[in-house]
Amino acid sequence: MFIALAGLPGTGKSTIGQVVAARLGIPVVSVDPIEAAILQAGIDSDQPTGLAAYLVAETLAERVLESGSGVMVDAVNAVAPAREQWVSLANRLEQPLRFIEVICSDPELHRSRIEQWRRSMPHIQLTWNAVEQSFEDYAEWAGPSAAVGRITLDSVEPLGVNVDRAIAFLES
Repeated sequence: MFIALAGLPGTGKSTIGQVVAARLGIPVVSVDPIEAAILQAGIDSDQPTGLAAYLVAETLAERVLESGSGVMVDAVNAVAPAREQWVSLANRLEQPLRFIEVICSDPELHRSRIEQWRRSMPHIQLTWNAVEQSFEDYAEWAGPSAAVGRITLDSVEPLGVNVDRAIAFLES
Protein backbone atom coordinates (compact mmCIF):
# COMPACT_ATOMS: atom_id res chain seq x y z
CA MET A 1 0.00 0.00 0.00
CA PHE A 2 1.36 3.42 -0.98
CA ILE A 3 -0.26 6.39 0.76
CA ALA A 4 0.62 10.07 0.41
CA LEU A 5 -0.65 12.60 2.91
CA ALA A 6 -1.44 16.15 1.82
CA GLY A 7 -2.40 19.30 3.68
CA LEU A 8 -0.98 22.51 5.01
CA PRO A 9 1.29 22.49 8.05
CA GLY A 10 -0.65 22.27 11.30
CA THR A 11 -3.76 20.64 9.88
CA GLY A 12 -3.17 17.44 11.82
CA LYS A 13 -2.07 15.28 8.92
CA SER A 14 0.98 13.89 10.72
CA THR A 15 -1.05 12.89 13.76
CA ILE A 16 -3.71 11.16 11.65
CA GLY A 17 -1.04 9.63 9.43
CA GLN A 18 0.97 8.19 12.31
CA VAL A 19 -2.07 6.45 13.78
CA VAL A 20 -3.24 5.12 10.40
CA ALA A 21 0.25 3.88 9.51
CA ALA A 22 0.61 2.18 12.90
CA ARG A 23 -2.71 0.41 12.43
CA LEU A 24 -1.63 -0.73 8.98
CA GLY A 25 1.85 -1.70 10.16
CA ILE A 26 3.65 0.46 7.60
CA PRO A 27 6.42 3.03 8.05
CA VAL A 28 6.00 6.77 7.59
CA VAL A 29 8.50 8.82 5.60
CA SER A 30 8.05 12.43 6.67
CA VAL A 31 9.43 15.41 4.74
CA ASP A 32 9.53 17.84 7.70
CA PRO A 33 12.14 16.02 9.81
CA ILE A 34 14.21 15.41 6.67
CA GLU A 35 14.22 19.12 5.91
CA ALA A 36 14.97 19.93 9.55
CA ALA A 37 17.99 17.59 9.41
CA ILE A 38 19.20 19.22 6.19
CA LEU A 39 19.02 22.62 7.87
CA GLN A 40 20.62 21.30 11.07
CA ALA A 41 23.50 20.00 8.95
CA GLY A 42 24.26 23.59 8.01
CA ILE A 43 22.75 23.79 4.54
CA ASP A 44 21.67 27.40 4.08
CA SER A 45 17.90 27.98 4.20
CA ASP A 46 18.24 29.99 0.97
CA GLN A 47 18.94 26.69 -0.78
CA PRO A 48 16.07 24.53 -2.05
CA THR A 49 15.93 22.47 1.14
CA GLY A 50 12.24 21.71 0.69
CA LEU A 51 12.86 20.20 -2.75
CA ALA A 52 15.83 18.27 -1.40
CA ALA A 53 13.67 16.88 1.42
CA TYR A 54 11.00 15.75 -1.06
CA LEU A 55 13.65 14.01 -3.18
CA VAL A 56 15.12 12.25 -0.14
CA ALA A 57 11.61 11.20 0.92
CA GLU A 58 10.96 9.85 -2.57
CA THR A 59 14.17 7.80 -2.50
CA LEU A 60 13.32 6.38 0.92
CA ALA A 61 9.73 5.60 -0.07
CA GLU A 62 10.95 3.91 -3.24
CA ARG A 63 13.35 1.68 -1.29
CA VAL A 64 10.64 0.71 1.19
CA LEU A 65 8.17 -0.10 -1.59
CA GLU A 66 10.80 -2.10 -3.47
CA SER A 67 11.33 -4.17 -0.33
CA GLY A 68 7.71 -5.27 -0.50
CA SER A 69 6.43 -3.13 2.35
CA GLY A 70 3.85 -0.41 2.12
CA VAL A 71 4.74 3.17 3.01
CA MET A 72 3.09 6.44 3.91
CA VAL A 73 4.65 9.72 2.81
CA ASP A 74 3.88 12.68 5.07
CA ALA A 75 4.26 15.94 3.16
CA VAL A 76 2.36 19.13 2.45
CA ASN A 77 1.97 18.24 -1.24
CA ALA A 78 0.40 21.66 -1.86
CA VAL A 79 1.14 21.88 -5.57
CA ALA A 80 0.68 19.62 -8.56
CA PRO A 81 4.41 18.85 -9.12
CA ALA A 82 4.71 17.54 -5.55
CA ARG A 83 1.62 15.37 -5.94
CA GLU A 84 2.70 14.16 -9.37
CA GLN A 85 6.02 13.06 -7.85
CA TRP A 86 4.14 10.38 -5.90
CA VAL A 87 1.94 9.46 -8.88
CA SER A 88 5.09 9.00 -10.96
CA LEU A 89 6.72 6.84 -8.28
CA ALA A 90 3.58 4.71 -7.98
CA ASN A 91 3.44 4.26 -11.76
CA ARG A 92 7.15 3.45 -11.97
CA LEU A 93 6.81 0.75 -9.32
CA GLU A 94 3.33 -0.33 -10.43
CA GLN A 95 1.94 0.37 -6.97
CA PRO A 96 -1.56 1.65 -6.25
CA LEU A 97 -1.50 5.09 -4.63
CA ARG A 98 -4.03 6.74 -2.35
CA PHE A 99 -3.99 10.33 -1.09
CA ILE A 100 -5.26 11.37 2.33
CA GLU A 101 -5.77 15.12 2.39
CA VAL A 102 -6.20 16.75 5.79
CA ILE A 103 -7.67 20.20 6.38
CA CYS A 104 -8.45 22.11 9.56
CA SER A 105 -11.59 24.20 9.20
CA ASP A 106 -11.09 25.93 12.56
CA PRO A 107 -8.55 28.78 12.11
CA GLU A 108 -7.87 29.16 15.85
CA LEU A 109 -7.14 25.47 16.31
CA HIS A 110 -4.98 25.54 13.19
CA ARG A 111 -3.01 28.54 14.48
CA SER A 112 -2.49 26.89 17.87
CA ARG A 113 -1.06 23.81 16.19
CA ILE A 114 1.35 25.92 14.12
CA GLU A 115 2.64 27.66 17.23
CA GLN A 116 3.21 24.32 18.98
CA TRP A 117 4.73 22.69 15.90
CA ARG A 118 7.22 25.50 15.40
CA ARG A 119 8.64 24.86 18.84
CA SER A 120 9.09 21.15 18.13
CA MET A 121 11.30 21.73 15.04
CA PRO A 122 13.33 24.88 15.70
CA HIS A 123 15.37 24.61 12.49
CA ILE A 124 12.24 25.17 10.41
CA GLN A 125 10.89 28.68 10.75
CA LEU A 126 7.14 28.61 10.26
CA THR A 127 4.70 31.28 11.31
CA TRP A 128 0.95 31.46 11.27
CA ASN A 129 1.25 34.35 8.80
CA ALA A 130 3.21 32.13 6.40
CA VAL A 131 0.60 29.38 6.67
CA GLU A 132 -2.22 31.88 6.04
CA GLN A 133 -0.42 33.04 2.90
CA SER A 134 0.07 29.46 1.75
CA PHE A 135 -3.71 28.97 1.61
CA GLU A 136 -3.54 30.95 -1.63
CA ASP A 137 -0.77 28.73 -3.03
CA TYR A 138 -2.50 25.45 -2.20
CA ALA A 139 -3.43 24.20 -5.65
CA GLU A 140 -6.67 22.58 -6.63
CA TRP A 141 -6.41 18.89 -7.38
CA ALA A 142 -5.96 18.48 -11.15
CA GLY A 143 -4.05 16.30 -13.57
CA PRO A 144 -2.96 12.75 -12.78
CA SER A 145 -3.13 13.25 -9.00
CA ALA A 146 -6.83 14.14 -9.29
CA ALA A 147 -7.45 10.74 -10.86
CA VAL A 148 -5.91 8.93 -7.89
CA GLY A 149 -8.19 7.95 -5.03
CA ARG A 150 -8.34 10.68 -2.40
CA ILE A 151 -10.21 11.36 0.81
CA THR A 152 -10.35 14.72 2.57
CA LEU A 153 -10.53 14.68 6.36
CA ASP A 154 -11.24 17.68 8.60
CA SER A 155 -9.12 17.51 11.73
CA VAL A 156 -11.70 19.34 13.83
CA GLU A 157 -13.37 15.93 13.95
CA PRO A 158 -12.13 13.56 16.68
CA LEU A 159 -8.91 11.75 15.84
CA GLY A 160 -10.58 8.34 16.09
CA VAL A 161 -13.31 9.34 13.63
CA ASN A 162 -10.74 10.52 11.09
CA VAL A 163 -8.59 7.44 11.54
CA ASP A 164 -11.61 5.17 11.04
CA ARG A 165 -12.61 7.12 7.91
CA ALA A 166 -9.09 6.88 6.52
CA ILE A 167 -8.85 3.14 7.18
CA ALA A 168 -12.27 2.53 5.60
CA PHE A 169 -11.20 4.56 2.54
CA LEU A 170 -7.93 2.64 2.22
CA GLU A 171 -9.68 -0.71 2.56
CA SER A 172 -12.34 0.13 -0.04
